[in-house]
Amino acid sequence: MTEETADSLIPYDDIVQEALRAVVGRVLGEIVDSGSELPGNHHFYITFKTGAPGVSIPDSLRERFPDEMTIVLQNKFWDLGVDEEGFTVGLTFNAIPAKLDVPYAAITAFVDPAVDFGLQFQATVADMAPEPHDDAENDGSDSRDLSAIAQSEDGSNVVSVDFGRKK
Repeated sequence: MTEETADSLIPYDDIVQEALRAVVGRVLGEIVDSGSELPGNHHFYITFKTGAPGVSIPDSLRERFPDEMTIVLQNKFWDLGVDEEGFTVGLTFNAIPAKLDVPYAAITAFVDPAVDFGLQFQATVADMAPEPHDDAENDGSDSRDLSAIAQSEDGSNVVSVDFGRKK
Protein backbone atom coordinates (compact mmCIF):
# COMPACT_ATOMS: atom_id res chain seq x y z
CA MET A 1 0.00 0.00 0.00
CA THR A 2 1.35 3.40 -0.95
CA GLU A 3 1.49 6.37 1.43
CA GLU A 4 0.60 8.83 -1.32
CA THR A 5 -2.85 10.37 -1.03
CA ALA A 6 -4.98 9.80 -4.09
CA ASP A 7 -6.31 12.81 -5.96
CA SER A 8 -9.93 13.36 -5.01
CA LEU A 9 -12.55 13.37 -7.69
CA ILE A 10 -14.71 15.43 -5.32
CA PRO A 11 -13.60 19.09 -5.05
CA TYR A 12 -13.67 19.20 -1.23
CA ASP A 13 -11.49 22.29 -0.97
CA ASP A 14 -13.73 24.27 -3.33
CA ILE A 15 -16.85 23.15 -1.44
CA VAL A 16 -15.39 24.17 1.93
CA GLN A 17 -14.17 27.53 0.60
CA GLU A 18 -17.64 28.26 -0.81
CA ALA A 19 -19.29 27.30 2.49
CA LEU A 20 -16.95 29.51 4.52
CA ARG A 21 -17.54 32.45 2.19
CA ALA A 22 -21.27 31.91 2.82
CA VAL A 23 -20.51 32.65 6.50
CA VAL A 24 -19.43 36.16 5.46
CA GLY A 25 -22.69 36.61 3.55
CA ARG A 26 -24.75 35.41 6.48
CA VAL A 27 -22.99 37.73 8.94
CA LEU A 28 -23.38 40.74 6.64
CA GLY A 29 -27.00 39.76 5.96
CA GLU A 30 -27.74 39.77 9.69
CA ILE A 31 -26.26 43.26 9.91
CA VAL A 32 -28.55 44.41 7.09
CA ASP A 33 -31.55 42.77 8.80
CA SER A 34 -30.75 44.63 12.03
CA GLY A 35 -30.77 48.02 10.28
CA SER A 36 -27.05 48.08 9.36
CA GLU A 37 -26.00 48.65 12.96
CA LEU A 38 -23.07 46.61 14.22
CA PRO A 39 -23.78 45.15 17.66
CA GLY A 40 -21.44 45.90 20.55
CA ASN A 41 -17.81 46.32 19.55
CA HIS A 42 -18.08 44.17 16.42
CA HIS A 43 -16.38 45.50 13.32
CA PHE A 44 -15.04 43.77 10.24
CA TYR A 45 -11.89 43.80 8.17
CA ILE A 46 -12.64 42.42 4.71
CA THR A 47 -9.79 41.80 2.28
CA PHE A 48 -10.55 41.13 -1.36
CA LYS A 49 -8.90 40.88 -4.77
CA THR A 50 -9.56 44.14 -6.62
CA GLY A 51 -9.02 42.53 -10.01
CA ALA A 52 -11.39 39.61 -9.45
CA PRO A 53 -14.39 39.25 -11.77
CA GLY A 54 -17.41 41.19 -10.52
CA VAL A 55 -15.48 43.59 -8.27
CA SER A 56 -16.61 47.16 -8.88
CA ILE A 57 -14.62 49.94 -7.20
CA PRO A 58 -13.71 53.47 -8.30
CA ASP A 59 -10.78 53.69 -10.72
CA SER A 60 -8.79 55.74 -8.22
CA LEU A 61 -8.95 52.87 -5.71
CA ARG A 62 -8.14 50.26 -8.36
CA GLU A 63 -5.04 52.29 -9.32
CA ARG A 64 -3.98 52.55 -5.70
CA PHE A 65 -4.77 48.90 -4.91
CA PRO A 66 -4.18 47.01 -8.17
CA ASP A 67 -4.23 43.58 -6.53
CA GLU A 68 -5.84 43.48 -3.10
CA MET A 69 -7.32 45.86 -0.56
CA THR A 70 -8.76 45.72 2.93
CA ILE A 71 -11.83 47.67 3.97
CA VAL A 72 -13.14 48.25 7.47
CA LEU A 73 -16.84 48.15 8.30
CA GLN A 74 -17.13 49.88 11.64
CA ASN A 75 -18.57 53.35 12.09
CA LYS A 76 -18.84 55.09 8.75
CA PHE A 77 -20.48 52.92 6.11
CA TRP A 78 -23.86 53.05 4.39
CA ASP A 79 -26.10 51.27 1.91
CA LEU A 80 -24.88 47.82 2.92
CA GLY A 81 -26.57 45.36 0.60
CA VAL A 82 -26.17 41.60 0.53
CA ASP A 83 -27.23 38.95 -1.97
CA GLU A 84 -26.24 35.39 -2.84
CA GLU A 85 -23.25 36.48 -4.93
CA GLY A 86 -21.71 39.27 -2.84
CA PHE A 87 -22.19 42.56 -1.07
CA THR A 88 -22.34 46.28 -1.81
CA VAL A 89 -21.30 49.00 0.61
CA GLY A 90 -20.66 52.73 0.68
CA LEU A 91 -17.46 53.95 2.35
CA THR A 92 -15.35 57.09 2.34
CA PHE A 93 -11.70 57.15 1.29
CA ASN A 94 -9.87 60.38 2.15
CA ALA A 95 -13.27 62.08 2.63
CA ILE A 96 -14.48 60.97 -0.84
CA PRO A 97 -17.55 58.69 -0.86
CA ALA A 98 -17.32 55.49 -2.87
CA LYS A 99 -19.57 52.53 -3.64
CA LEU A 100 -17.95 49.08 -3.69
CA ASP A 101 -19.42 45.86 -5.09
CA VAL A 102 -17.57 42.75 -3.93
CA PRO A 103 -18.46 39.18 -4.86
CA TYR A 104 -17.81 36.62 -2.11
CA ALA A 105 -15.47 34.76 -4.49
CA ALA A 106 -13.11 37.78 -4.42
CA ILE A 107 -12.76 37.78 -0.60
CA THR A 108 -9.46 36.48 0.76
CA ALA A 109 -9.94 37.34 4.46
CA PHE A 110 -12.71 38.26 6.90
CA VAL A 111 -11.83 39.28 10.45
CA ASP A 112 -13.89 40.45 13.42
CA PRO A 113 -11.20 41.53 15.90
CA ALA A 114 -13.78 42.30 18.60
CA VAL A 115 -14.19 38.56 19.17
CA ASP A 116 -10.88 37.35 17.71
CA PHE A 117 -12.58 35.60 14.79
CA GLY A 118 -11.14 35.31 11.32
CA LEU A 119 -11.45 33.41 8.09
CA GLN A 120 -8.83 33.22 5.34
CA PHE A 121 -9.60 32.00 1.86
CA GLN A 122 -7.63 30.77 -1.10
CA ALA A 123 -7.86 33.19 -3.99
CA THR A 124 -10.33 31.85 -6.54
CA VAL A 125 -8.71 33.83 -9.32
CA ALA A 126 -5.70 31.81 -10.45
CA ASP A 127 -2.20 33.21 -10.05
CA MET A 128 -3.20 36.44 -8.29
CA ALA A 129 -0.40 36.72 -5.74
CA PRO A 130 -0.72 39.74 -3.43
CA GLU A 131 1.34 42.79 -4.27
CA PRO A 132 2.43 45.36 -1.69
CA HIS A 133 0.00 48.27 -1.32
CA ASP A 134 -0.89 51.16 0.96
CA ASP A 135 -3.35 50.74 3.82
CA ALA A 136 -6.98 51.34 2.83
CA GLU A 137 -7.27 54.48 4.97
CA ASN A 138 -11.05 54.50 4.77
CA ASP A 139 -12.49 56.80 7.41
CA GLY A 140 -13.17 55.30 10.83
CA SER A 141 -10.59 52.53 10.66
CA ASP A 142 -8.12 51.86 13.41
CA SER A 143 -4.48 50.98 12.92
CA ARG A 144 -4.62 47.26 13.77
CA ASP A 145 -2.63 45.05 11.43
CA LEU A 146 -4.95 42.60 9.65
CA SER A 147 -2.17 40.12 8.92
CA ALA A 148 -1.30 39.91 12.60
CA ILE A 149 -4.93 39.35 13.54
CA ALA A 150 -5.76 36.90 10.79
CA GLN A 151 -2.60 34.85 11.11
CA SER A 152 -2.37 34.59 14.88
CA GLU A 153 -1.46 31.16 16.20
CA ASP A 154 -2.35 31.85 19.82
CA GLY A 155 -5.48 29.74 19.97
CA SER A 156 -7.73 32.36 18.43
CA ASN A 157 -10.73 31.48 16.27
CA VAL A 158 -8.96 31.92 12.94
CA VAL A 159 -9.87 29.38 10.30
CA SER A 160 -7.58 28.77 7.35
CA VAL A 161 -8.29 25.90 5.00
CA ASP A 162 -5.73 24.50 2.59
CA PHE A 163 -6.10 20.96 1.37
CA GLY A 164 -2.74 21.04 -0.36
CA ARG A 165 -4.09 20.59 -3.85
CA LYS A 166 -1.52 19.11 -6.20
CA LYS A 167 -0.77 21.34 -9.16
